[in-house]
Amino acid sequence: MIAVAFRSTLAATLVALTLAAPVQAAGYRDTDVAMTVQEDLDLSRYLGTWYEIARFPNRFEQGCAAVTAEYSPLPKDRIKVVNSCRKGGVTGPLETAEGVARVAGPGKLEVSFVSWLRLLPFTWGDYWVLDVDADYQVAVIGTPKGKQGWILARTPNISATELEAAKAVLRKNGYDTGALEMVPQN
Repeated sequence: MIAVAFRSTLAATLVALTLAAPVQAAGYRDTDVAMTVQEDLDLSRYLGTWYEIARFPNRFEQGCAAVTAEYSPLPKDRIKVVNSCRKGGVTGPLETAEGVARVAGPGKLEVSFVSWLRLLPFTWGDYWVLDVDADYQVAVIGTPKGKQGWILARTPNISATELEAAKAVLRKNGYDTGALEMVPQN
């Protein structure tokens, strides 16, 4: 009797894991919804420091607070990317990751953080600017597969109105903003 119960529990667990795996792999976005990007993105205005206001959970930012991204020009229409985070809280140790971005199309960038793999096309990750306000103070970023998404700002905090407008952009692009997590900045 115990063996039958164990096998039933094991089978139910395997079925649940099998069914849950595609959901997790699918990300935070309904990929049937067409994405719109900021087609008139002015990269020269986009460069500089951005504070991460909110993000969808991802493995590479686990435990990160006080996250910033700094973009600066490089030759050949490339952009230097320096992401910084404080591990474990806003006073935790600083960790940085340096990468390179390239333009893939209007409002669409691709980013690589592994220099020796940049020759391989599949090592570049999508980074699409879905929206940036007229003053280039708040930006909404997403990926076609919906596994990542961010709300960025030029300041560590934004108003409730700005946050709601950014969330509306994510929802318009098929994201479930219920999974969005706020990033402590100070």
